[in-house]
Parts: sequence; C-alpha cells; structure tokens
Amino acid sequence: MPKRAVYAICGVSLTLLIGLAGCSPAEVDTGPEEDAGDTASAPASIGPMAQAPASSGPAAAGRGDDAPAYEVDPFWPRPLPNDWILGQVSGIAVDNDDNIWIIQRPRTLTAHEAGAVQNPPATECCYPAPSVIAFDRAGEVIHAWGGPTWNQERAEWVEPEDGWPAQEHGIYIDHEDNVWIGGNGQNDHVVLKLNMEGERLLTIGQWQQTRGSNDAEHLGRPADITVDAETNEVYIADGYGNRRVIVLDADTGEYKRHWGAYGNTPDDSIDISSYDPDAPLESWHSPVHAVKIANDGLVYVADRAGNRIHVFNKDGSFVMEGLFAAWTIVQGSAWDLEFSRDPEQRWLFVADGANMKVWILRREDLSVAGSFGHGGRQAGQFNWVHNITADSFGNLYTSEVNTGKRIQKFVPVAAN
Repeated sequence: MPKRAVYAICGVSLTLLIGLAGCSPAEVDTGPEEDAGDTASAPASIGPMAQAPASSGPAAAGRGDDAPAYEVDPFWPRPLPNDWILGQVSGIAVDNDDNIWIIQRPRTLTAHEAGAVQNPPATECCYPAPSVIAFDRAGEVIHAWGGPTWNQERAEWVEPEDGWPAQEHGIYIDHEDNVWIGGNGQNDHVVLKLNMEGERLLTIGQWQQTRGSNDAEHLGRPADITVDAETNEVYIADGYGNRRVIVLDADTGEYKRHWGAYGNTPDDSIDISSYDPDAPLESWHSPVHAVKIANDGLVYVADRAGNRIHVFNKDGSFVMEGLFAAWTIVQGSAWDLEFSRDPEQRWLFVADGANMKVWILRREDLSVAGSFGHGGRQAGQFNWVHNITADSFGNLYTSEVNTGKRIQKFVPVAAN
C-alpha cells in the first residue's frame, strides 16, 4: 500500500470574516460509513453525525504558512430576473472571461418555492429558473437555458426532446468555451457537450445504459468533468454508479483510457459498504465525485465517501493520497476541488458538504492548513456545500444542494 497522509483538522465557527484554523497531523478514529449520495429532494433523517476527536476541536483562528483567508461578498450575485428561483445548485465553473456558470435542479423546488406556477397560482413568486445560468463578474445573468420546463396547466415537468439529466450534476467550461454537463440520476449515464447558447455538440455515453467500470462505451452516473487543453481530452469522474476516471477525446468521444483507485483496474465486486480510514479500500467509494487537472499536469480525484484525494499523472499512474476529516461517516468530506490562482497553485480548496465548510490543503502534500465556513443559513455559512471554483482574481465561488439552493462568492482578505 502506498504511504498515506492522515490529518486531524481544526475547525472554527465564523460569520462574515472567514479565518483559518491551524492544525497538526494526527491519527484519527472513525466508525462505519453510511450512504454517500446526494439526492434531488431533501433527505430523510440520517442520524447523528460522528463527532471529531477531541484533539481536533476548535482552535484559535490563524493562518498557518500564510494560508489565504476569505470573506463573503453578501451582495453577489444580483437578484435573478423574471422572478426566477434556484433549486439545488449542483455545479459551478468559471469560463475564460471570468464569467461564473452554474447548473441547478429546477425539479427540487417545492410547490411553495415555485408558487407562481401552480394551477391556480398559489403566490406571486416564484418561477423555476433554467438549469444552466451564467453570471458576469458583477453577478448579472448573461446566459440562461436548458433543462425541463414546467407545464402549469398539466402541473408536470416537460423534458427537452433530445433528453436532459433527471438530476443535473457537474458543469465545466473548457478552453474553447464549450459547456460540459453531467447527471447522476438513476438513468443519467451521459455527459453532454454544448456551446454557450445551449446547442448540443456531443453526447458521451447512453441514456439508461451502463455496463460497469471497465466498459469503454458507457458511463455510470457521472459526477464531474474537466478538459485538458494540452491534449484536448475530457476526464470524467465516473461516478455514482462506476468507480473510475475515464478519459476520452473531447471532440469525438473516442475512448482513451481509464483507471480506478491507486491507478489500478477498477473492481466493482469490492464491498464498499464499510469504511475504515486505517484500512483504505483498493476501490474508490461511491461516488467518485470530482476530477481536476493542475497546471503541472497532475490529476486530482475526490473519493467523496472515502474522505480522501488521490493524485495521478495523466497516464493514470498513482502519485499520492491524502486522507482528511476521517471521522466523517455520513456523506464523506471530499466533495469538490479547486486550485489557488498563484502560479504554483500552492493551495487546494476542498468543498465538504457533510461538515459544511471548505478545507484549505497544501497541495504539495495534501496536509490541512485550515478551513472556512460553518453550517448555517447566513452569508458565509453553508448547507451542503457541493462545489467550488475560482476566477483569475482568486475569488472563490461555491454552490449548495440539499436545502441550501444558492451560490456564494468569497473574496481574498489581505494578510496583515
């Protein structure tokens, strides 16, 4: 087994100004893992969250190793037009012009939230927004399209004729300004490539068909997408059904390669129902939730329910593993990944919907430098923070599922 880094993490409750908690490496204990999916509706009770070890309790706010600090911008984005309202926001990305794109789930709106479209209308607001929305830097909507529409007379959703994910999941804007989206519904075994106006360019996979983690032509409820500009290859975190990263040509969808945990051939027969941070499985847990490529060519993969990040070369050869927030037995801690915008990309930001915060890791060894955020509904707090992205100025943007149903912007705070 490759050498691993395991870290206990210090947290701190914060409001508008987000500080960081310095930490020291330590072994931690945890209990068995529970289900790790995120759903299109508010979940049933899942029981008490496992408590972090006493050694990793609250610490004085600080910025070890000059780790960055952030504060929330409570005025971003601007109010949506047309009395629109967002459902669960299950993907967020930045394009080459620093516009911020999201994919959201209109079907997760309650009848009260979408009261204006009930038959008869129950309230004067609101109307379901399109699934894909782009905002400029000021937070104004500049693109909006896609997804199901609500038929008020029949009181039902109407799907696009050429298909659309039942549960939207993940969005990415590539170097040629193409928009990539996925879906993790039970039959959402496709990734779609579209232009910025929503015209479909490519479909990878097939609706309602999946054939396991070693099939070259089918996907299994894909969770995330990234495109390598150097090779024009698309990397897919695949996903909620499969246990792999698969790489294909970004223009044709031609299969190139795939791999599982530690760069091994995926084995879907491995039991992933239990979780032990001291005895990590040779398989990724479900879901394989995020994939990102750093400037130096290293590929980062989030094994959400395994509370770990794996790093690879582009050929799938294994580099290192980092295990963090290892006590997290419900939903997992590794939800999404983003790099800092300094040339070395010194920091790795990890969205953690279970612990409702963003961890800041040192990219060189995946050790924890701190975190920001806290569970809650005020500005700067989180409810199931699902995704994170960054613009060229170093601002961070987050999205929330479950009942969070929002996006937030965090701006860097200059060090004293």
